[in-house]
Amino acid sequence: MTVTTARPRSPGGAAGGREPYRLAIVGGGPRATYALERLAATVDRLGPGERLEIRVYERTGEFGAGAVHSARQARTSFLNRTSEQVSFAADETVPGAGSLRPRDQRPSLYEWCRSEYARTGDPDFDVSPTDWPKRHVHGAALTDMFTRFVAELDGRPGVEVQLVGEEVVDIRDDGTDLHVCTGSGQPYPADQVLLVTGHSPHDPWRLPEGRQRMEFAGRHGTAYVPYAYPLDETLSPAAVPPGAVVGCLGMGLTAIDVILHLTEGRGGTFAPGPDGGLGYRPGGREPGAIVACSGAGLFTFTRPDNHKHDSELEHRGTFLTEKAVDRLRESSGLPSPGGRRQLDFDTQVLPLILLEMAHLFATTLYGARVGRHLAARARPGYERFLRGEPAAALTRPIEDAVDEIGRILDEVLSGHVSAAEAARRSPEWPVTGALARWVRVVHGEAAARHLADVLDDPAALVAARRTWPLPSGLDPSARGNRFTWAGTLAPIPADEATDPGRYASRVLAFMDRDLARAAQGNLDNPHKAAADGVWRDLRGVISYAVDDGGLTPASQRAFLGAYPRHHNRLANGAAPEVMARITALVRAGVVDVGTGPGARVECDEDAGRFRLIGPVTGARRAVDLLVDARIHTFDPELDSTPLFRRLAARGLVRRWRNVGADGTSYAPGGLDLTREGHPVRADGCPEPRVTVLGPAAEGQRSFLLSALRPGRDHYVMRDTLAWLDRFWAAYHERPTPAGATPSPTEAKGGLAR
Repeated sequence: MTVTTARPRSPGGAAGGREPYRLAIVGGGPRATYALERLAATVDRLGPGERLEIRVYERTGEFGAGAVHSARQARTSFLNRTSEQVSFAADETVPGAGSLRPRDQRPSLYEWCRSEYARTGDPDFDVSPTDWPKRHVHGAALTDMFTRFVAELDGRPGVEVQLVGEEVVDIRDDGTDLHVCTGSGQPYPADQVLLVTGHSPHDPWRLPEGRQRMEFAGRHGTAYVPYAYPLDETLSPAAVPPGAVVGCLGMGLTAIDVILHLTEGRGGTFAPGPDGGLGYRPGGREPGAIVACSGAGLFTFTRPDNHKHDSELEHRGTFLTEKAVDRLRESSGLPSPGGRRQLDFDTQVLPLILLEMAHLFATTLYGARVGRHLAARARPGYERFLRGEPAAALTRPIEDAVDEIGRILDEVLSGHVSAAEAARRSPEWPVTGALARWVRVVHGEAAARHLADVLDDPAALVAARRTWPLPSGLDPSARGNRFTWAGTLAPIPADEATDPGRYASRVLAFMDRDLARAAQGNLDNPHKAAADGVWRDLRGVISYAVDDGGLTPASQRAFLGAYPRHHNRLANGAAPEVMARITALVRAGVVDVGTGPGARVECDEDAGRFRLIGPVTGARRAVDLLVDARIHTFDPELDSTPLFRRLAARGLVRRWRNVGADGTSYAPGGLDLTREGHPVRADGCPEPRVTVLGPAAEGQRSFLLSALRPGRDHYVMRDTLAWLDRFWAAYHERPTPAGATPSPTEAKGGLAR
């Protein structure tokens, strides 16, 4: 099915001389897989005798997976979702999805893995619903599902699917057709183009910093890797010989992939240690050290065990809601040329986020009834804030109430006041219920059961408390667990980062605590509940406030410069089993985190090596190889592939620009798209023949990187369906050539749904 050249349009075709309708899908990764699934499910909209030609381009030749999700990637890389949280097809939760395939034909990744394990016996497929599968497994599943959907379409009369393992380098408009151009072969004339190109890295030569590093590496014969993937090529044993010192820029998911590839992937092994944690046994072919650094000086936090298997358990906002955002826009937003009143993220949206986090943190720690009490305390100031009136810190009423609750519970736990007396003194909230919940969260289920036996005997309670374990990583004082935004972002105080060794020990202690928090899950640990419940479950509300020019230009620049990283670190981290490995490598000294916050790269001309500088800790580490282990945001001018640069030069697309009331503007990098995903041309007119989905839309929209999730009315499928409806509408609305017979649908006057 793979072709390298396109056939020219025939002068006539079926249905009385009607030519086939031609769809070009540029990018053959996950979003192409989802698009083909819906095309296959709705292909009955193709009338009798009509023809549809689909051509899918994927430069890697890995159809279904693409480069990022390749089935051939390192076996040490893991997904940061559980196997039950990934799917490949529309389901009942997506309104307007249309015809759904039978349940056994739309497996979750877990179900697909079980089938593959039964067929192959490969242990990588032996996963439970709550396991975190390896990334190559997801790639293999995508490839398989893509192949099934293509076969389904290709077997349908009138439909032809062709796969082209080449890179699309340009799309030209001759006034009638769009011509999709690869590096070789004849341009393909398309009636519609779906651009789902996914991620591609920046060209380092197009960035001053990247050019400087490339030139430095060339002068001195040292190594600089501007983009980490594919790991087996960029970080091969020849590129990174045993004993070399590797500098790793970034401490997120890509950096974790790099680290595990260079350690476990080189023969190192992990085994349980005597303290219950993992220990690392070197394989002998590892680098001498991997110096990991980032602006925060911390790895992404551990993703908690997911206990929200039912969508009803996902957090619904108490304060952070779309209605609250609308009220803020009306009361205090600034008018903009686009007609939408704009907000400032730091002063107007972030206070709502922090109020929601503080409330959810305390509710998780003390129980739902206390949560209602705290919400009532915070409501007056919240209402004043939404009306645009001056208001003190929105979290202050909750902080004050939590202080009082913690003080009273500590008095009970220390035996100074009985639970009954405390309840009489504080009738506004349930002292006994709050104490039971606190003990369960901090000390565990067995301690909570024990509490019931000693609650009425202060002396027995004090004695029992000494025997209760602390499995949660939480403070044993009722006043010791507080939500603070500063402490959430920077859990290691600045005065503990005074030298590399001290800072590294503090990082290790935090990683151990964070693993304990994650083990409690996203419903029972207050730190994880607050991060997961707000930055994941309410991510759509944050997008509602931010997207489509919802912030002033200056505020959007500040938002994109900081908050996506905060989101990734707090709520989009790696699995516990992965972070246990990284913790073991830090403890073993294989991974060096001593550079601390704000690390920077220096090109040491005298030594001819890159040097990593820790301005806070005083660290200075020379490295033999420097790898940029960060995912690059979309920018057509910086992209390593020429497609979007050429489209912009020809005026087929343009950057989206956020314009403020004062005439200032900000262009983040993503394309200017209509709500339907059509690019806006340089002349300001939309191009309805082209639809863009995925990273190229970022800037105007946010948080677009995600695999399809089942049972959640997922936005990735909603975007796919919006494209699909427009695709079929355009298909049936095309003019009938002179002398040709109208299609049955056209003869009836419209699109059958």
